[in-house]
Amino acid sequence: MTSREPAWVPDVLPGFWQQTITLGPDPDGEGDLVATLVRRGDGGPAEHAVLALHGYTDYFFHTELADRFAQRGFAFYAIDLHKCGRSRLEGQTPHFTTDLTNYDTELVRALEIVAADTGGARICLSGHSAGGLIVTLFADRLRQRGELTTRNVGGLILNSPFLDLHGPAILRTAPTSAALIALARVRKLSVVRRPTEGGYGTSLHRDYGGEFDYNLEWKPLGGFPITIGWINAIRRGQARLHRGLDVGVPNLILRSDHSVAETPDPAAIQRGDAVLDVGQIARWAGCVGNRSTIVPIVDAKHDVFLSLAEPRAAAYRELNQWLDSYLSSQTQSSTTPSG
Repeated sequence: MTSREPAWVPDVLPGFWQQTITLGPDPDGEGDLVATLVRRGDGGPAEHAVLALHGYTDYFFHTELADRFAQRGFAFYAIDLHKCGRSRLEGQTPHFTTDLTNYDTELVRALEIVAADTGGARICLSGHSAGGLIVTLFADRLRQRGELTTRNVGGLILNSPFLDLHGPAILRTAPTSAALIALARVRKLSVVRRPTEGGYGTSLHRDYGGEFDYNLEWKPLGGFPITIGWINAIRRGQARLHRGLDVGVPNLILRSDHSVAETPDPAAIQRGDAVLDVGQIARWAGCVGNRSTIVPIVDAKHDVFLSLAEPRAAAYRELNQWLDSYLSSQTQSSTTPSG
């Protein structure tokens, strides 16, 4: 801990702790910003750690995922980004940003806190959906600045990353992108997609068709409204990825093997990705870097670790297999003499 942040305090999840990261004024004009770093357990020295990022209409609640990493010897941390989940303050638009680089400050601070908390653990970044795009671009910027080693970043895990815009092809044309940029300058908070009735969320929450418990104010069933400013930020980030980048570390990309149309009926969307087009993930996954392992999980949901029991078990098997290789490579690199 440094003097810039308060102490760890008990989190809303039993057995977890949280620390607030103060960020100062919002560049998008919605007051002061905070992010929230969540830790499993009491902390302390560790050789390896993971820092997880959530997606849109999401926050960290998945204790099973944290337990799985802990079983592999990873200290587990997750961040609720500013205006998301634990971090959204009164008067702020949920998840709103006009530039994905605005997350860099809190991500760097999170890496610093994890390093101090663990005594310099090697950190594997992880991101789901929009968080997968955010953390991929962030890792590429760290590589460009020569900071992957100094920030202790050794790997990247992506869970159905948001690598392209789902929907008709016309949404991805240059004229449409130009129009979006122009609109974002003057109508950044205008809503382009309103919450749906039920849909994907009903296949997850235990009070409906799912088995997981979470805060429906922080993660509503039908999602938060999508604004022009946010989708423009996402499109610019995706355009950067489509030109090709390099996260500079071994990476695992998990996704479903097929997409399904989102409907209000949870039974109809229990198997398959009801949020993104998995063909787009497959198409652009090669732009992440040159040490990628890409695995489709049969019948997985959009969040592969929130799938039904069988595909969820398959996703964890693939994660464990990749972690075997990751940990082995980290051990070899630490024992290989330099020069």
